[in-house]
Amino acid sequence: MKRMTKGKFAPVLLVAALALAACGSDGGSSSTEAPGTEAPGTEAPVTEAPVTEAPVIDCAPEEGPLKAAWVYVGPANDGGWSQAHDEGRQLVQEHFGDAVETTFKESVPEGPDVAQAVEDLIADGNTVIFGTSFGFQDAFVEVAAANPNVCFEFATGYMKSDNMAQFYGAAEDTDYLAGMAAGAASKTGKLGYLASFPIPEVVRGVNAWTMGVRATNPEATVKVVWLNTWFDPAAERKAAEALIAEGVDVLGQKGVDSPATGDAAQAAEGVAWAGYNTDQSVNYPTVWLTSTVYNWDVYEIPRLQQVLDGTWTSGDYYGNLADGFVTLAPYGDLVSEETRALIDAKKAELAAAPGSQFTGPINDNAGNEVLAAGVSHTFGELMSMAYLVEGVEGEIPAG
Repeated sequence: MKRMTKGKFAPVLLVAALALAACGSDGGSSSTEAPGTEAPGTEAPVTEAPVTEAPVIDCAPEEGPLKAAWVYVGPANDGGWSQAHDEGRQLVQEHFGDAVETTFKESVPEGPDVAQAVEDLIADGNTVIFGTSFGFQDAFVEVAAANPNVCFEFATGYMKSDNMAQFYGAAEDTDYLAGMAAGAASKTGKLGYLASFPIPEVVRGVNAWTMGVRATNPEATVKVVWLNTWFDPAAERKAAEALIAEGVDVLGQKGVDSPATGDAAQAAEGVAWAGYNTDQSVNYPTVWLTSTVYNWDVYEIPRLQQVLDGTWTSGDYYGNLADGFVTLAPYGDLVSEETRALIDAKKAELAAAPGSQFTGPINDNAGNEVLAAGVSHTFGELMSMAYLVEGVEGEIPAG
């Protein structure tokens, strides 16, 4: 069973600028304080910050098992994001046995249905609720305010309160590593990337992947296509096929949750695929490179133990390669031994200094200097990223 490194759960206060990039409200009881200015790779890692006082919330039942529920934006077997979350839930159940009873609601659309889904779970006796999609955030803030004795855990957001915590991790590091595999696999230097919504976490992934591509293939370009959906296999495959028709020979993705991009690669000739969320090496052996994988249980098991111990408090968690929250899926046969060695060396660097790939000189794709030589982004700048790096073909949609 995976374990979370001691001390990694600490409040990391996210920037208000991130709120400007989001579609949600700012929520009166939520926290959007500015972070510290530590740069990646300095003595104060970007995954940690000074602990601030937060009240202990007692959300354990007086008797019987603790009931915990997860809310998914897609089906639990989507082959991507929601499936990864559900695999984490299953590991939670396996770990705690009869002490915890888990359940989930799947394919909950972002919007007015979210609050009702959460309220139904609370009515069923669940006292810990995990939200797993950025667009759920407004509803979770609202329901959390009305249910102060329920503990809410929210993935990928930025607003928190006394009974609502935030958690996510440095996927930009594993995205970079997957990009290295993608760049090395490309013979044409033309790569394509499917992205969901133009929010900072996805923009950060596009940039990290492209930077990884150009680390192994310096003149390569990455054409990004925005789908404005988390899960639409038909649209994902259509977009992937269009990129292949334009001469792309390697595909990647961020925030689009099905393996339909892999289906498109598999149906073509000479096209490789770097996935996202889950290990698809067995299902797509002829096109597989690698992917970012989330180990949600690394965070969730210790947090539920805190509920059982009566010590749960709100906060922010940002896991990384060092604590095992994010990992890289097994390499496919298309990744050479030389490329694997390069990636493994960079992986060690990023485990020691999360986010350090975002150190200048870095220009955006319009030729403007973003970071001067030797200058690194602060954690807050990473979390509010709103530019595309050199090498990306495309732009961030307005609005």
